[in-house]
Amino acid sequence: WCEMSIRLRELIRAVRACKTLAEEREAIAKECAAIRTAFKDEDNPYRHRNVAKLLFIHMLGYPTHFGQMECLKLIASQKFPEKRIGYLGLMLLLDEETEVLMLVTNSLKNDLNHANQFIVGQALCALGNIGSADMCQDLASEVEKLLSSSNAYIRKKAVLSLLRICRKCPHMVENFVERLSSLLNDRSHGVLAGALALLIEMCESDPALIPNFRALGPQLLKMLKNLVLSGYAPEHDVSGITDPFLQVRILRCLRILAAGDKGTTDAIADILAQVATNTESTKNAGNAILYECVLTIIGINGDSGLRVLAVNILGRFLLNRDNNIRYVGLNTLALLASADLKAIQRHRGTIVECLQDPDISIRRRALDLVYLLVNSTNVRALVKELLNYLQNADVEFKEDLTSKICSVVAKHSPSKKFQTDTLIKVLIDAGEHVQDQVTATLPVLISSDPALQSYAVHSLFRAVEHDKGRGKVSCIACWCVGEYGELLSSKCPAEDCENLTPVTIERIMGVLTGIMDSSLSSMLVKQYVLTALIKLFARYPQSQGTLQAAIAKHSTSIVVEVQQRAVEYSALARMDMSLLKELTDHMPTPEDEAVGGGSASG
Repeated sequence: WCEMSIRLRELIRAVRACKTLAEEREAIAKECAAIRTAFKDEDNPYRHRNVAKLLFIHMLGYPTHFGQMECLKLIASQKFPEKRIGYLGLMLLLDEETEVLMLVTNSLKNDLNHANQFIVGQALCALGNIGSADMCQDLASEVEKLLSSSNAYIRKKAVLSLLRICRKCPHMVENFVERLSSLLNDRSHGVLAGALALLIEMCESDPALIPNFRALGPQLLKMLKNLVLSGYAPEHDVSGITDPFLQVRILRCLRILAAGDKGTTDAIADILAQVATNTESTKNAGNAILYECVLTIIGINGDSGLRVLAVNILGRFLLNRDNNIRYVGLNTLALLASADLKAIQRHRGTIVECLQDPDISIRRRALDLVYLLVNSTNVRALVKELLNYLQNADVEFKEDLTSKICSVVAKHSPSKKFQTDTLIKVLIDAGEHVQDQVTATLPVLISSDPALQSYAVHSLFRAVEHDKGRGKVSCIACWCVGEYGELLSSKCPAEDCENLTPVTIERIMGVLTGIMDSSLSSMLVKQYVLTALIKLFARYPQSQGTLQAAIAKHSTSIVVEVQQRAVEYSALARMDMSLLKELTDHMPTPEDEAVGGGSASG
């Protein structure tokens, strides 16, 4: 047997020496063949060594299902080294869906009653890791007996196995309710941590049990207070924080027990304030406790003072250099936004700064939060920040950003003039990323308010002068010039518009014909321009010859849509002027947002 069986370290050395994947496969195939041959002999003294090698082969990703039965044979052995490898193989090579797993139930039952604590521990580990529902049900009584063991090592493993039993057999949860109180009084740290995890699992699997567990509240509060106020405890210290794992679990338990119960909520308010103020936030362990504290405040719907404390903690998270902590802060602030928006507004500057973060996930969460923060009092400042960010935002980010900007100005804009300015700025900076239904809101807005029409046509005309017919803003501008072009001949009457001076028909013609002659202009924009020209033809009698020539020039265009419009509009120009004025009169206010999407007929 010594000649046939190499040691695990020799197999590892041989695999590492392989220069190519093909060599590795050959070495593994050769060793698997030798292991298969060895498994055929029932008296092989190296079975545990061969299973150990199979575990290494399994880690490399090769099939090892032929070793499953050998794991069961090793578990049935009386020798501890063989049992240890057998249980390790059981947990790695099998899962709860494997049919042969049921064959190990009897071995597990025997080992749970073994005199050796380590063999009992291995059986409990196996049950806790891969126990199926049937196995859990069959062995639950054995595990429950071990909860009363005098050995803390066994009690700890038993609690964790009980956790698996509760997950796989929810109908058995009630059988273990009475055990929890004594487990929470256990002096062993491992048992206590396991008991808290068990309490959380029981509450989540059967919420009807929560009222029964509320009596444990004072016990949990006492534990948490001792942890918060105690001095340095080296045995469970992490970065100077006393037992952060236990603190987090206690806080989670209190959150579950206090939800919807005013008495428990009032009882834990003081300790939550102490945790929030006494926990150091410079270390990750402290941040984990503070995060759980914030979630508890949110979960119990704490009073305004606690919520302000929670928001301030999250505000400090946003100043942390760790991206993960900043992301958690933004994500959790979004949860608090509906409850205490006023407290979050104090951190508005920090949140807006996160829009410039290199990490795209942080930018996305910051954008979502800014969107929630906008109201009628801060809309001007926050929209200005969003517009500044729009200029440098990533391409894949712009569609969501433009949609949110347009949405907030529609909800909170202090005036229609501000809304118009914002929409025009969005179209100029990121027109190709603006959704059609968002674009359609601008014509609806302009046509619905006569007082806005002069300002809008002046602003859009100047926008199209710079855009040169390439973006969506040109479509809207040409539509507006066609509808309200006569208003360009007089100064804009709106306030703060001294720079919007009258525009001559020659200047308008120059811009529109320039778009028609440009190879960079889209066909859709050119269709809008032709429609604008025929409408101006009816409103500027002194320039009809020039306008008619500009339209007729494109009656031979190779683009069918452009040619058809040019020919039809040239025919309209020869009709009776009174009829033409009626045909080209201002359109009625649209009743829906279908305007402006893809048609140039308006």
